[in-house]
Amino acid sequence: MCWGSHPATPTCRKPWPKRRKLRSPSDPEVVPMLSEFKKFALRGNVIDLAVAVVIGAAFGKIVSSLVADVVMPVVGMLVGGVDFADLVIVLKAATADAPAVTIGYGKLIQTIVDFIIVAFAVFMFIKLYNRLKAKEEAAPAPPPAPPAPSAEEKLLTEIRDLLKKP
Repeated sequence: MCWGSHPATPTCRKPWPKRRKLRSPSDPEVVPMLSEFKKFALRGNVIDLAVAVVIGAAFGKIVSSLVADVVMPVVGMLVGGVDFADLVIVLKAATADAPAVTIGYGKLIQTIVDFIIVAFAVFMFIKLYNRLKAKEEAAPAPPPAPPAPSAEEKLLTEIRDLLKKP
């Protein structure tokens, strides 16, 4: 490939690739693509998914704060005044030139507790959703309408009505 070299170079026999011109939104080839994208983006499922992602991210921050600021200090106090954020294993002590090399297993414990709370909340939400879905599916169907009378039944009804007349 010699597209990066000068076109007058004798070793280059390939022409420069054609440049694609930018298309305006009113271009007849672009309009169907934009309308198709609009139809896709405005479907209920895509919007529901976007809302779920935003709410899930906010919920994750709330749970992380709950674990770091409420749950772990209480657990640390019950265990003996331990701050889980400070629990580390020192692999190499600090020197004048470099900081200590450590493994922060306290933060790992906090993250695991955080995950367990989020997983439990998601599990409970799915369980509630499945229960509501099952109730909706198990709702009794309305009784079917009585079948239309046959020709014989219609004839018998007419005879009965004629016999009742004085």
